[in-house]
Amino acid sequence: MAKSSKPNVLATMDDSATVAAANQVLQGKSNKNRLARILPFIGPAFIASIAYMDPGNYATNISAGAQFGYLLIWVILVSNLMAMLIQSLSAKLGIATGMNLAEICRQEFPRPVVWGMWVLMEVMAMATDLAEFLGAALGMYLLFHIPLFPAALITAVATFVILSLERRGFRHLEAVITVFVGVIALCYVIETFLDNPDWGQIVHHTLVPQFAGPESVLLAAGILGATVMPHVIFLHSALTQGRVVTREPLQLKRLYRFQLVDVGVAMGVAGFVNAAMLIMAASTFHRAGMSDVGSLEQAYQTLVPLLGSAASAVFAISLLASGLSSSTVGTMAGQVIMQGFLHRKISVWLRRLVTIFPTLVIIAIGADPTHTLVISQVILSFALPFAVIPLILFTRRRDLMGVLTNHRATTAIVTLIAALIIALNIYLVYETIFGA
Repeated sequence: MAKSSKPNVLATMDDSATVAAANQVLQGKSNKNRLARILPFIGPAFIASIAYMDPGNYATNISAGAQFGYLLIWVILVSNLMAMLIQSLSAKLGIATGMNLAEICRQEFPRPVVWGMWVLMEVMAMATDLAEFLGAALGMYLLFHIPLFPAALITAVATFVILSLERRGFRHLEAVITVFVGVIALCYVIETFLDNPDWGQIVHHTLVPQFAGPESVLLAAGILGATVMPHVIFLHSALTQGRVVTREPLQLKRLYRFQLVDVGVAMGVAGFVNAAMLIMAASTFHRAGMSDVGSLEQAYQTLVPLLGSAASAVFAISLLASGLSSSTVGTMAGQVIMQGFLHRKISVWLRRLVTIFPTLVIIAIGADPTHTLVISQVILSFALPFAVIPLILFTRRRDLMGVLTNHRATTAIVTLIAALIIALNIYLVYETIFGA
């Protein structure tokens, strides 16, 4: 089994207290109540979960709801269940090996494969950043009427400020990201209350999988790409690799069970938010016959006559919170990917400048931001197998994972998920080239 890595953040009193409390729980020495025993382990999945509520989700879910009503809500449910399983395996990899996914890829794969994966993941990171920066810029534009170009620059600076919290320890950053998650979730609780949705149709389409032509399949792939995110598969393993370290088999199993709680709660919130996005679009735009409402700007403007100005303001606030927080998480993931594959580190400012460049070009040429967001999520769906397949290969190996090696059933299920993703992408290529 690989040796444990040291934590990649500076220790603080909050972090030390959290780690000490976690170790007491793992050793069976804590006399606190059940909730207090769980709290020291909560955090990593909430950082990862913000990527499942990024502006790309807004674009795909609103497009899906406006065009097809509640038809594709089952895709959100399936995607979220996939995300829970995949993120739990990523967390487990970091716990068991003390290494993150990119580091293990570098250790186990031939150098040409490592370089190829790094290039692919960097392209994927740029597609991710494109969605996140555009979303935050749109949120600022809708709320404060700041033009998109300067709004994107403000987003870059805000991201750096949030990331600077890492210097104060992991607990501070986890707290800030969790607050963002709470803001987004609260906004969609309000939106769902205002929408007055058809709950019977929601239940039906949640339980009965259906498509309605190639465009619905394209949007389903976009939802999948926006829900199961390749970059946070790499990031989640890094967040757990040095947070609470133990090599004792029984404590490893306990630690993983607590991380499953973290994943279940965080991904459950993300699933609710994604479903609420689609429900909002279906209950307002599709119900009103506005199936062509596909852009976030249109959604904001159209909510005013349909639901009132409060609903549109809540929508813009959630979009801004999503863009700022997910761009922060995207930068963290990019750093993990570069350091893991290449063993090299560049400054956060330089990485921000490089990854924001495609977004600024998109804004400068006047491309439709929402269509760009949807396409970026399809790109992520294509990149996903190159994160999921190595994760499967490594978590099934006892020499790497020890007592946390996957059960055969777990490996079989996650392999089916990878096969489904690949098959869906092949179908998309076929429809794009040969479809009517």
